[in-house]
Amino acid sequence: MLSPSSTEVVRATLPVIGAAIDDITPVFYRRMFAAHPDLERDLFNRGNQAQGDQQRALAGAIAAYATLLVADGGPDPQQVLARIAHKHASLGITEDQYPIVHEHLFAAIVEVLGDAVTAEVAAAWDEVYWHLANALIAIERELYAATGVADGEVWRTLVVRRRVQESPDTVSFVLGSPDGGPLPPWRPGQYVSVAVRLPDGARQIRQYSLTGGQAPDEWAITVKAVPGHRDGDSIAPAGEVSNFVHLNLFEGDELAVSAPFGDMVLDTSDAPLVLISAGIGVTPMLGMLRHLREEGSTREVLVIHADRSPARHAHRQELKELVAALPGARLQRWYEDLGLRAPEDVLALGRVDLAAVELPAGARVYLCGPQPFMASTRDALVERGVDSDRIHYEVFGPDTWLASA
Repeated sequence: MLSPSSTEVVRATLPVIGAAIDDITPVFYRRMFAAHPDLERDLFNRGNQAQGDQQRALAGAIAAYATLLVADGGPDPQQVLARIAHKHASLGITEDQYPIVHEHLFAAIVEVLGDAVTAEVAAAWDEVYWHLANALIAIERELYAATGVADGEVWRTLVVRRRVQESPDTVSFVLGSPDGGPLPPWRPGQYVSVAVRLPDGARQIRQYSLTGGQAPDEWAITVKAVPGHRDGDSIAPAGEVSNFVHLNLFEGDELAVSAPFGDMVLDTSDAPLVLISAGIGVTPMLGMLRHLREEGSTREVLVIHADRSPARHAHRQELKELVAALPGARLQRWYEDLGLRAPEDVLALGRVDLAAVELPAGARVYLCGPQPFMASTRDALVERGVDSDRIHYEVFGPDTWLASA
């Protein structure tokens, strides 16, 4: 915990720091990338930086952590760190990178707040930062040890064994070791990072859920191409890595892939399960359903999926077959456009309406899809009486609703 004096200073200055955090984080990234351009080129997601998503996610994480740290009798602040630590581990983040962040973050705080940052305020927030950093370092060290690798040494070279077009804009890749050797075990719901070298020389990294290969020596991922598009008043850039992979990765090609990480993993109890996904968010659910099928599970499982249309639903037939193979499972689908032939088991046209769904009592719920979809679905689940600690979610990209989840 923080020292008593720092706790009081942080509690008193949190409204000011919190109000300014959205101004501080862009200055922080500008300073850090100017001093370390390799971090922007080879580690951080340039698309998220361009849109400001990473800045908003960092601001939310800092504000949420500091708020919990000084709260009286609140939840453990380390509860907000597991997802960040898994993401860091999948990128190969190491302890020696935290002082770099510290240097430029505090320079940004001083630049934005000026004389308001007294020595006492700086010392208190310095304590907050190292409380956060040391907690993350400890979790990440445990993750590396559990994975059986040295800190940050998460990368291996795999070869594409098969490439399959799953829908007009999604492709799955089955990956294996060049020598045909075994791959590390993974838990249903986890993901791997994929690193590619782009034409301009940048090494960009993205995360993709493991959907499960056909053999123990295979991993499978699915990648959705992301075109540039208008998002509200701004233009969202095209997906650098996803589009590069679609155009350039084929059977026999090599790919840099991390060890598996991710904290949204399948519960191993006998509790009922509700798996809710939209679009490409179906991928971690496929990994969970494959695992349940392989172990001959009889658990009650409700699978809910939303998509634009049957034609754009990646892994549509596979999802149906996996559910059909589980005696306790049922599938409900929503499509915004059914076309001329509506599949018989589609529940409704339009967006998911949980008010029309009978939820199993005591279920553990897993969410994956666009963040607005997950946020609204989570709110609907809570309104239905589902305890928030039984709702688990996965976010690919900056977790901009961390503070409210």
